[in-house]
Amino acid sequence: MPGRAKSEQPATPGAGDSLVALEDVVVRFGRVDALRSVNLRISAGERVGFIGANGSGKSTLLRVLNGLVEPIAGSVRRERGLRQAMVFQRPFMLRTSALNNVALGLWLRGFPWEDAKHFAHGALERVRLDGVEHRSARTLSGGQQQRLALARAWAVKPAMLLLDEPTSSLDPQAKREVEALMGEFADSGMTLAFASHNLGQVKRLASRVVYLEHGRVLADLPVKEFFDGPLAQVSREADLFVKGELG
Repeated sequence: MPGRAKSEQPATPGAGDSLVALEDVVVRFGRVDALRSVNLRISAGERVGFIGANGSGKSTLLRVLNGLVEPIAGSVRRERGLRQAMVFQRPFMLRTSALNNVALGLWLRGFPWEDAKHFAHGALERVRLDGVEHRSARTLSGGQQQRLALARAWAVKPAMLLLDEPTSSLDPQAKREVEALMGEFADSGMTLAFASHNLGQVKRLASRVVYLEHGRVLADLPVKEFFDGPLAQVSREADLFVKGELG
């Protein structure tokens, strides 16, 4: 039986300059182990792509990284004061304007309302949505809503941005727009950790690939080494997944 989860602590100085480190993390939902003894470190400036079949643990791992799910065993250590934001596959849109969807998040963080609106305008411009600020967020297209979610995340200036299948339900043009923004954010120094079934997207955006299978990390390799290496040595399922024969 796994032991009790250790309390979350700031990352230890000198521990590889990790923004976040997981040690022997276990997450269980009912009788199912969603994550099994996961060890993972993410350092500043990395672009980490999580891949694996449905149910492999990608989404759960992202939620642990963001503090939305607590492990029942193991430890999670974050750099002191680490600022993070997360974008989901289908982001929730408040029943108000696109501008207010961004400004409200800043206001809740303590910004005066006028300042929050000012910074929200800048965030919408950053994701190329400056023409829709007064439209209801719920009337925007799927691609526009995902860019609005990116604006909400970018507005809080996170050191690490977590994304769970951010383009899976979008049309090709919207996918390209969201990918372009992810690349721009990473180029500016933001750390990315994202889950994706789109292996082309992982090749384009990730510098490192973490492959999960049944809640375990079976491979953690530089992107070129992962895709060019003999995946059958990782696992048969990994080989089938990359060949597109396992969803």
